[in-house]
Amino acid sequence: MTETREETDVTEQSARPSQIPLLNLVNGFMAFKTLAAAVELDVFTALSGRGARTEAELAAELGLAPRPARVLLAALTSLELVERTGDGRYRNTPLAQEFLVEGVEDHFGGFVQFYDRVLYPGWQGITEALRTDSPVFAEPEERDSVFEVDNFVMTEFFGNAMHAVALTTAGALAGAYDVGGHTALLDVGGSSGGFPIELCRRYPHLRATVYDLPHVCPVATKKVAAAGLEDRIGTAPGDLFTDAALPSGHDLIVLSQVLHCAGEERNRETLRKCFEALPPGGAVVVCELLLDPARSGPPAAALMGMNMLVAHDGGENNSETEYLGWLADTGFVDLEVVRFEAAGANGAVVGRRPA
Repeated sequence: MTETREETDVTEQSARPSQIPLLNLVNGFMAFKTLAAAVELDVFTALSGRGARTEAELAAELGLAPRPARVLLAALTSLELVERTGDGRYRNTPLAQEFLVEGVEDHFGGFVQFYDRVLYPGWQGITEALRTDSPVFAEPEERDSVFEVDNFVMTEFFGNAMHAVALTTAGALAGAYDVGGHTALLDVGGSSGGFPIELCRRYPHLRATVYDLPHVCPVATKKVAAAGLEDRIGTAPGDLFTDAALPSGHDLIVLSQVLHCAGEERNRETLRKCFEALPPGGAVVVCELLLDPARSGPPAAALMGMNMLVAHDGGENNSETEYLGWLADTGFVDLEVVRFEAAGANGAVVGRRPA
């Protein structure tokens, strides 16, 4: 039986890929900007403080006209951040209630605002960064890193943004690696001190030091004090790239989202400093969004690499294979990759200084 021209056209049309995946990629920024606007307007805090609210009540509380409130609530409901009750009221979903209400310790709103106000505008220069192999946030001839900037955005604001992610990532690490087998932690580039705070809570015998730039350490001091851990967590001001050595006296060094900020040469130098600072048997733990050995994903790791291209001279996300090679070349032994899922990392590469 011979196919007609019309049947052939239909068959060829049905075999074509759908445009929907491309549409979803294009529309991704809309979901992000909707979330950012809701955080900026304190929608989730308003819904938490007085319970479920009607559309009109929420509009009045936020100072919105009826139409914008109606449109925003529909969008937030579709994103499963807000849910509508049977009587037509709105309330936070468990996810929004847990992480997006102002005042909770691991408030994710600061992270959203940092991406919205700083990273999102910077991504307008992504094509330039690709063509020039140069970041658009920092001028390499003037400074090595955006973190050298001593201002509100890169201290208080960035520290608050990273804090929630660090707390949950540290908790995930503790479930995959025996942090309790150590007694003293050095958090290199530790920013707000989220890793030491979470790990010292879990392990009462653990003490810790946050090593970061002098203008960043006060952010950690403030967070540590709020957590009531001043007697176990201190700070050590310094510069990873210019200091000859890291602070000694620690049997565990954590590098969380640090090595993706620099290139291979600097990363090898950092690992050398870690090796020399550790006692025999001490361990270094590299927490990152790791690329797979083929460097084909996962998307979170690959896209974070694009972000490093925008933000840092030489920065990119690396594969677990690359980290394992650098650790081995440095002299670390008992190498392993531990898996977990968190906002700040999908695993960690671990190496020990020979006993």
